[in-house]
Formats: sequence, structure tokens, C-alpha cells
Amino acid sequence: MPQLKLDLEPESLGRPFAATSTSTQGQPSSSGECSVASINSAEAAFSPVWTPAYQVGRASLFHGDCLDWLADQPANSIHGVVTDPPYGLVEYQPEQQRKLRRGRGGVWRLPPAFDGHQRSPVPRFTTLTASDLDALDSFFSSWADALLPTLVPGAHVLVASNPLLSHRVAVAVCRSGFERRGEVVRLVMTMRGGDRPKNAHEEFPDVTVMPRSKWEPWLLFRKPLAGRVQDNLRKWGTGGLRRISSDRPFGDVIASAPTRPDERRLAPHPSLKPQAFLRQAVRAILPMGEGVVLDPFAGSGSTIAAAEHIGYASTGVESDPEYLQLAKAAIPLLKDYEPCPDSVSSTDPISR
Repeated sequence: MPQLKLDLEPESLGRPFAATSTSTQGQPSSSGECSVASINSAEAAFSPVWTPAYQVGRASLFHGDCLDWLADQPANSIHGVVTDPPYGLVEYQPEQQRKLRRGRGGVWRLPPAFDGHQRSPVPRFTTLTASDLDALDSFFSSWADALLPTLVPGAHVLVASNPLLSHRVAVAVCRSGFERRGEVVRLVMTMRGGDRPKNAHEEFPDVTVMPRSKWEPWLLFRKPLAGRVQDNLRKWGTGGLRRISSDRPFGDVIASAPTRPDERRLAPHPSLKPQAFLRQAVRAILPMGEGVVLDPFAGSGSTIAAAEHIGYASTGVESDPEYLQLAKAAIPLLKDYEPCPDSVSSTDPISR
């Protein structure tokens, strides 16, 4: 497996860039019926304000704050969102990222090695203050406000979260006008929770302070439809989720495994999700298999890589210049990564 080499020379930090879709979705065809246009990033026109920092295949990656980027996008230009945002915001602030990269921790817990293996750092959300939580609510409200007009009617939005914070994210997003459509449960054993009381292990050997986490919530939302589902599908190509097969609908529980070390070496991001899971989630988000998938918190580009593997057009936005450089190198590697059998549910295809 090739090792990832990073060039962390920062990008210039002038005004970043953004794409403008030339989709003709919703316009009548020669027969007078509405049809879903095929979107190809090579045909996209970019405004003079935004240009991609990186392009490969049908994917475009932009450097900038996603709120700024969304504000400049045309209405009805995005058909689905799959994203893994900073769960508590503070863990990806520059100060906390500097501590993480120096191995100093900060809000990040640096767990000891387990069974001879170094474990990945995890943020400690139980340390968030009342002001941190207020900032979380405000941010996701602003994000949802900015996102809503860019989406076509019926577009689905799948947002990774944490059991301790998902309720706050859901309330903030729904207040902006999104419909809550349940959530997708990623079944995965993590090293979060399950500990005895700190510095009192021997005194309380039969006590667990919090349950050992064995699942991860991915919140599912939808922009309100324009008419019935079938009307929306005909005009915009959205409104539902893509079935696994003709006799199997997409389900809301996906068996998963932690991201394997060989995959992490391709994209050493602290919150990397496995391609075996992401390819299933990304495939489902476009019910007709056409349109543009957005990841406004692109990180290492893992969602973009999943879209490339499936054959979807995609757009990513990342504000951190080091993660932007990481994504440029990692997207082609993750796209071609072959998950091990034990990281893929035997009943859920992840192919095109």
C-alpha cells in the first residue's frame, strides 16, 4: 500500500474560490418534459470569485470557509450533501489543531496504546462549556441557513454527529427549514466511554461512567419537496434515496468497522471515516444516480473520494490549508482503496 507524502506548504490565503453549476435541471426537454441533466465537473463554469484549488475526475475541491462559499453559490445547484463536520466546533479551531499536531492534546484526548497499537486521538465533548454549546447551536443554524437555498428541492443532507451533541445539531438544522428524516446508524465499536471513575478504578470496579460507544449517528434531513415525491424526482432528480437493489431499499443501520491502519496511512486525518461506509452513504444520497454531491467540511477528501469511486460529480470545501494539501494527495488513493472484507457488510454493495 503506498504511503502518503504530504507537501504542507500552505496555499495563498486570498479570497478562496467557488464553482457555479451550469446544470439545466428542471428545464423542458425537446419533448416538453422535464428531465434531470447529467452533471459533469468538466462542463461546470466557475465564477471569477472562486476557482478550484484541486480538480480530479468529476470532483472539485475549494479552499475557504464553507459559509462564505455557500453564500456565493447559485440557488438549486446542489443535489445532496454527505458531510462529517466538527462535532463540537472547538476541536477544529486553529489553537486546538496546533495542540493536536504537537501531540499536546488540548480538547483532544490522546489515549494510550492498546494491544500494542497506537490509538487515534478523540475529542472530549464532555468538556464543552455552556458558551461552547451556544456557539455550536449558532454555527449549525447559520450553516443550515446558508445551505438551504443552494439545494434543489428534495435534496437530502446526511450529517455525521455524536450521541452527546446530535440533538442540538438536529434542532438547529430543522429551525432553518429542513425536514428531519431520521438518522442512519453506523454500527461501530469505538474507544469512547466504558471507563471506570477516574482515579477511583479500584474503589468502584463495577461502575462504568458512560456506556461504551458502539454506534455513531448520521443525521438525515431533506429540503422540502416541490410537489409530490414523484414530481420532484422527475424535475430535480431528488426527493428519495437510492435503493440498494430492486428488492432492497437503503436501510438506516449500516454495519461498519473502525478505519483500518492501512487506510489511515493514505489519509492521516483524526476523523477519517472508512470508504466501506462512505461509499454506501454517498451512493444513497442521489436517488437517480445523477447530480452533484457536496461535502462542505471536506477534511481529507474521503467523501469526495467515495463519490469519485461511485462515479458521481462532487464538490468539497475545506478551510484548513494542511487538510487541503492532505486531500489533494489522498483523494486518488482513497478512490482506488479496496476495503478488507471484514470492514464491509456482506449484504451492502459499495460498487458503482
